[in-house]
Amino acid sequence: MIGDVLTSTIICETLKKEYPNATIDYLINTNTIPVVKNNPAFDHVVEFKQEYRESKEAFYAFLKEIKRNKYDLVVDAFGKLESNLITLFSRAPERVSFYKWYTQFFYTKVIHRKSKPITNASTAIENRLRLILPEDRIATEILRPKIFLTEEEKERAKEFLESNSINTKNPIVMISVLGSEDIKTLPFKEMAKIIDEIVSVTKASILFNYMPNQERDAKAIYDLTNPSTQKKIYFNVYAKSLRGFIAILSHCNMLIGNEGGAVNMAKAIDVPSFTIFSPWIVKKHWNMFEDGVEHDSIHLMDVKPELYGSISPKIMKKEALRLYQEFTSELIIPKLRNYLIQTIE
Repeated sequence: MIGDVLTSTIICETLKKEYPNATIDYLINTNTIPVVKNNPAFDHVVEFKQEYRESKEAFYAFLKEIKRNKYDLVVDAFGKLESNLITLFSRAPERVSFYKWYTQFFYTKVIHRKSKPITNASTAIENRLRLILPEDRIATEILRPKIFLTEEEKERAKEFLESNSINTKNPIVMISVLGSEDIKTLPFKEMAKIIDEIVSVTKASILFNYMPNQERDAKAIYDLTNPSTQKKIYFNVYAKSLRGFIAILSHCNMLIGNEGGAVNMAKAIDVPSFTIFSPWIVKKHWNMFEDGVEHDSIHLMDVKPELYGSISPKIMKKEALRLYQEFTSELIIPKLRNYLIQTIE
């Protein structure tokens, strides 16, 4: 996933600082390559292609290629079957990953994740650093994931916006209207009310972020907004590529919406964000660098803790759609309104 790939770049960056003469390769899925373009934290991107999942022969050939590279250290931040096998086949003398009782034997060192953050970086950041740093250095070696856009990319995005009658000198808000799946997506009618509130407070031009296969659902949310709000939504102003989206996002005053990769990308290019967490996501794992000013968020547990008791949100995953019915816009808007007022000034 994009958020995982972007966040894990801090492992490469830290290794580059620790071993400036080392060659560092970063193995990622094909579709995530745009978020790491121009990143100086590693020397090569190793592409994990879709065909490796679809063909055992292609995957085995890839494993043999990894073995030929004779890596000295492999850091597996993914910890799933594919990366388990890649790590094992690498024959690297040092192989590090997170502890799982059934895969620990693949590695020369395993790290136990900590559930409580010690900084505002989130456990997603801190636990990744634990893969390569001792515990007493975690708090002092925190890094923020970064995306590196060129001036040409940003200028093209500005021209694209202005060619669609969007004045880049006036407020622009990007909305992550949909999550990657229904259990990570605020109900449509609630999202529509939130967009109405954003327009009412900011008078901003509104852009929608969604995947091409989500266009129908995005349009359904658009149709639920007030007619006055719809006049401010530029529904058809849409980037044709992930890199293009990031460049457009760089001209926005903020990103608001469902938690996911877009939020992580906004933070990586210093665009303020307000995140609406799914009721089953553990907020402290992914509320990276929240300060209540530039970056803020809300979770159902923040406003209705009695729904959880002592049960972890992650355990409530099967109840996500039911819990979403409790997560109304009336609960979200007061905090969002305060955020909008202080951020748009």
